[in-house]
Amino acid sequence: MELLAWLLYGYQVLVLYYFAVLNFLYATFALFGLRMVARYARELSELSLKDLLEREAYLPVSILVPTYNEEKTIAASVRSFLALRYPEFEVIVVCDGPRDRTLEVLKEAFRLVQVDWVFKRALPTKPIRGVYRSLTYPNLLVVDKENGGKADALNAGLNFARYPLFCGVDADSLLDPEALLRASRLFLEDERVLAVGGTIRPLNGARVREGIVEELRLPRGFLEKMQIIEYARAFFMGRAGWSAMNALLIISGAFGLFRRSEAMKVGGYRTDTVGEDMELVVRLHRRAREEGRDYRVLYTPDPICYTEVPADWATLRRQRNRWHRGLWEVLWLHRAMLFNPRYGRLGLLAMPYFFLFEALGPVVEVLGYLLLPVFYLLGVFNAEFALLFLLLALGYGVLLSQLAIGMETLLLKRYPRLRDRVALLFLSLLEALGYRQVLALERFIATFQVLRKRGQWGEMRRKGLGG
Repeated sequence: MELLAWLLYGYQVLVLYYFAVLNFLYATFALFGLRMVARYARELSELSLKDLLEREAYLPVSILVPTYNEEKTIAASVRSFLALRYPEFEVIVVCDGPRDRTLEVLKEAFRLVQVDWVFKRALPTKPIRGVYRSLTYPNLLVVDKENGGKADALNAGLNFARYPLFCGVDADSLLDPEALLRASRLFLEDERVLAVGGTIRPLNGARVREGIVEELRLPRGFLEKMQIIEYARAFFMGRAGWSAMNALLIISGAFGLFRRSEAMKVGGYRTDTVGEDMELVVRLHRRAREEGRDYRVLYTPDPICYTEVPADWATLRRQRNRWHRGLWEVLWLHRAMLFNPRYGRLGLLAMPYFFLFEALGPVVEVLGYLLLPVFYLLGVFNAEFALLFLLLALGYGVLLSQLAIGMETLLLKRYPRLRDRVALLFLSLLEALGYRQVLALERFIATFQVLRKRGQWGEMRRKGLGG
């Protein structure tokens, strides 16, 4: 019994130190994020964007839109891409063997005609079944191919892309009209930049007209509201900090801008993982480090990409399960970087953080919840430990959510209605009361499904973008 008590005490101390270190890292990221967003809100004005439009120096962009069964959202999404304020760009929609009317919707909405198109098959993909041009929009190209998954569709788009920068965008997303301007300026200002990621915001509840987001409003559903808080914290508290340390490992697959030549050098997207967006970024880092190059992979508080987030528990859990399995797959594929000083802060800080705190975090947290009643039944319940555990595991997250929402609504002036801002601040207090635990449990389950469900996406239910 004494040995058991000693082991349980050791476990409690380990868990408390674990969450103490995690919260210290969160505080560091919050400081970097607050400084970055405050500087951005102060410096980048509409006048500077107007100047970018009037300058002759720019880099043309290929927008790649992989799509599967997206008949409800694809027309509005493509319209938003075509309405971007940018001197020169092309939109390449890749239909990855959809089973619904995605291709037919595109044909009707954009007057597509089939053409013979010669292209270099630099990256291997599933066979191309047809290529279509729009009679209305000369910069729109639609590629129909056999199903091979999102990464395979992106590689097909890269084969057709003509421009030095490419932007991968999800088919259920809308872009802010100045999104490309805000992101591409970083490539012009610094030739070392390999990739740039922007902020993703939930679209649900927004007022949309002709593919343009006119006003952000809170959605009605509880799950959709909670994801607004999650997204704000993830981008302003996490990615801003990693970007400031030049150790950003994730650029969201919903929106990211890359140098096409660099992506082609590393072989494009891997098709054997559901974390293809993170994996490409890690591979770009790894190659540049191994070659001894000075480079940058950056996050900027804008540009803005609006995406439809899950509105029901089943879809949300499948999404988070896939994200977590993708994280484990990337960590395994690049395990040689873990704790390896050859990769600098990537090997000694970023990769260990994602392994110890992002990948293993749900395991530690769920076991902590499960063991509390076990401790009580065994008569070794420690009230002080239970209180500290809950404060460290939950309380600090609430404070960070409050800070992230404050940055979103006050510094960046999103959600203009006062009642929406107050509601978000209130909801960030409730996030730790059930919502977080459900998602932690799903990520816990995903940890033990990585091998069995390798490469499986799962069906995502869509409401449609509206407008």
